[in-house]
Parts: sequence; C-alpha cells; structure tokens
Amino acid sequence: MKNVRLVFCLLLVLIPGIRAGAQITDAPETILLSSQAFGHNEDMPLRYTAYGENVSPDLSWRNLPEDTRQLALILDDPVFGMPAFVHWVAYNIPVTASGLPEGLSTDAIVSHPGLEGMINGANGTRRTGYFGPRPPADGKVHTYNFRLYALDYELNLPDGHNKQTLLDAMQGHILATGLLTGNYQYTE
Repeated sequence: MKNVRLVFCLLLVLIPGIRAGAQITDAPETILLSSQAFGHNEDMPLRYTAYGENVSPDLSWRNLPEDTRQLALILDDPVFGMPAFVHWVAYNIPVTASGLPEGLSTDAIVSHPGLEGMINGANGTRRTGYFGPRPPADGKVHTYNFRLYALDYELNLPDGHNKQTLLDAMQGHILATGLLTGNYQYTE
C-alpha cells in the first residue's frame, strides 16, 4: 500500500496534467449561467440540436468574481463516452459581455458587437463554433454541459484551440465556473 501511495505522489509531481485537472475542477461554481431557451437540467428544444436548426442558444451570466479579466466556455456531452464529445469551445470572451446571443456565428473570429476578440475554437467535428446535440438513437438521455470559466488573466489566444489546449492555457487562472446543463434524447 505504501508503494501505491508513493507512486501516486510521484505521478502528481511528475505529470502536471493530473494536477491541472484537479485545479480546474476545484474552482468554485459560483457563476449563475442561464438561457431563455431551456432551464438547468431541462430538455433542449429541437431547434438547438443538429437534428433541428443547429443554432446556439442564448446564454447569460451573472455573479462573476470581482477580479475576472476574461471568460471562456466549453460545451460537452459526457454521456457520449470518454473523452466527452465537445460541442463548443469559445474563448477570449470579453469580461464586459453579459452573455451570448442566440444563433452566434460559427466563424473562428467572432464579429458580434460587444464580443470583440472572442474566438470560436475547434469542436469535436474539428470545425469552429457551436455544434448542437446529435446523439445516436441509443436510448440514453444525453447531457450537454455548458461550463463558463471566469479567468484572472487575459489569455488573448489565437484561433485554432480545442478543449484540451484551452484547458491547458487556463491552468492556474480559473477564478470560478458556472454550469448550465441541457438534456436531449434522440428517438427514431
């Protein structure tokens, strides 16, 4: 048993990725994230799925930590498997923004008033921007976790980042997070 603990401690020291994951999940979940399209833990309307119009839902947030300098967003489906399927990565979101509008462009460089500098990163399809729920008809209700990150640092990353490279860049800079979960089940 002592050897197992020693190996685990050595891994924590030698492999920063293990510690990085712990620090990211240790951030307090104090941001209030919501949408007019659906409530937390409620079903997402067809319109926001890849089976429907595939438009991103509106998002709004409040209760950002005082020292927030920039925001980032990751949307994934952990029911899909390991790793979770990534539906949206957005970063360099200005702290002055109080939300994202419905139907935001999927272009890498976002050119929406009030969102100057925002970047849509690569999703699980290797395209930029929002990709709505599109689960198989597997009898499972899939969950879609919209997680907003408040950062104490302006990352100002170039386009081209995916979930993992964004998480790596945010390491040590996450003040708090907020979560909005939507559900969707595809039936034939």
